[in-house]
Amino acid sequence: MAGFTYHNQDLYCDGVRLMDIAGEVGTPFYVYSEDTLRANYAAYQEGFAELDPLICYAYKANSNLSICRLLREMGGGADVLSGGELFRAIKAGVPSKKIVFNGNGKTKAELESALEADILMFNVDSKDELVFIDELAKEKGVRARIALRVNPDIDPGTHPYIATGLSESKFGVHILQAGEVYHLASELSHIDVIGIHTHIGSQITEAAPFVEALKKLTGLVLKLREMGINIGYINSGGGLGISYQEEDAPPTPAEMAKAFRPLVAETGCRLILEPGRSIVGNAGALIAEVLYIKETPRKNFLVVDAGMNDFIRPALYGGYHRIIPGIIRESNVVMFDIVGPICESGDYLGKERRLARPHQGDLMAVLDAGAYAYSMASNYNARPLLPEVLVKGEEYHLIRRRQTYQEMIAQEEGGE
Repeated sequence: MAGFTYHNQDLYCDGVRLMDIAGEVGTPFYVYSEDTLRANYAAYQEGFAELDPLICYAYKANSNLSICRLLREMGGGADVLSGGELFRAIKAGVPSKKIVFNGNGKTKAELESALEADILMFNVDSKDELVFIDELAKEKGVRARIALRVNPDIDPGTHPYIATGLSESKFGVHILQAGEVYHLASELSHIDVIGIHTHIGSQITEAAPFVEALKKLTGLVLKLREMGINIGYINSGGGLGISYQEEDAPPTPAEMAKAFRPLVAETGCRLILEPGRSIVGNAGALIAEVLYIKETPRKNFLVVDAGMNDFIRPALYGGYHRIIPGIIRESNVVMFDIVGPICESGDYLGKERRLARPHQGDLMAVLDAGAYAYSMASNYNARPLLPEVLVKGEEYHLIRRRQTYQEMIAQEEGGE
C-alpha cells in the first residue's frame, strides 16, 4: 500500500488524512502520493543507470500536467499516442528530443504537429504510415526521424485486450516483414532511420517475455547493419506490471536491467524505455463515499458514489483492485459487492470483498488506481469528471478541479 497507511484508524495518503481532503474537495476524487511517484521513477533511473536509457513516460497511463511536469523535472521524456498527448508533453516542458510518438492510426494533423515540434522520432506502425510521413516531411522541407514498431509475435501472458505483440495484433510490422520496410525507409528522401521499437503488452509480471522480445530485436538490428542500415536506438517499450494482488511479484527495474544489459551491449544502441503503469499505478487511489448499504437474500452491496465512468478497469478488463475503508471500524465482517450509481449491471469496483460493515458516509479507497483510471474516464450518465489531488508530505494540492455541469455542456449547441 505504497503511500497509503492507517494512523489512529484513519486512512492517510502520506501525511494527509483522506477525510480532510474529502471535506474540502468532495467525493469521489483521485489522490496521488508524490513520494511514491518519485520513488517509482527513481527505481528506473537507478536500476538502469549503467545503461543510461532515455525514459519516456507513457502519457496514456496518466497525463495530468502536474504529474507529467514532476516526471519531466526528474529527467523524464514522453511517449505520446495522440496530438493531445503531444500537446500535453509540450505544455509540461518536455524537450522535443525526448518525445517519441506511438500509435497505429496517427492522423495528418498529428503527424504535422509532431514534425513541427521536431520530436526525437516516430515509432512507425505500417508501411503506409512510413510513406505518408515521408510525403509530409517533404512538403514541409524537413526530415523525419523514425523507428519501426516491430511485432515480434510473442505472447506476454496478459489480458487479451492489452496484449500488443501477438501476430494477430493490430500493432506494428510483423518481424518477418520488417527488413523489407526498413529497406524502403532507407530509400525515402525525407526519412532518417534511427531506431527500432517494440511493445508486447501491458501489465506483464514476468521478465521472460521482455527478454525474448529484446533478443528478437537484437538479431534484427544486426541483420539491418549487414544491409547498411545503422540503428542508434533500441526501444523495448513499456508494459511492466504492478502488484494489484499480494501474490503478484513483477520484476523490479534493476532485475530487468540486469537481463537487458548483455543484449543492449551487443547492439551498441541507446536503450529507450516507455514505462507508465509501473510509475503511476500504485501511487494513486480513487476515493469514494458509501451512499447506501443494501442487503438482499442473495448478495450484499455497498453502493458508493464512484462508478464505471470514473474508473472502468474492473468492468472493462475484470481488473482486480484492493478496496479498503477510510476508517477502521470494529464491526461484523460481511461479504460485499462494491458497486456504483451507473445504470449498467457491469458497474462495479469490486466483487465479493470481505469488509467490516461500514457506515453511510464512510470513505472507501480503491488502491493502485493511478494508471488507466482518470485517463479512461468519461461523462457517461452525464456525470462530471472528477478532481485530482497530489499529496506532498503533509500538504496537498488540487491539480485538477471537478468539472462543472456547465463545463460539461459548453461545447454543445445551446450549451454556452
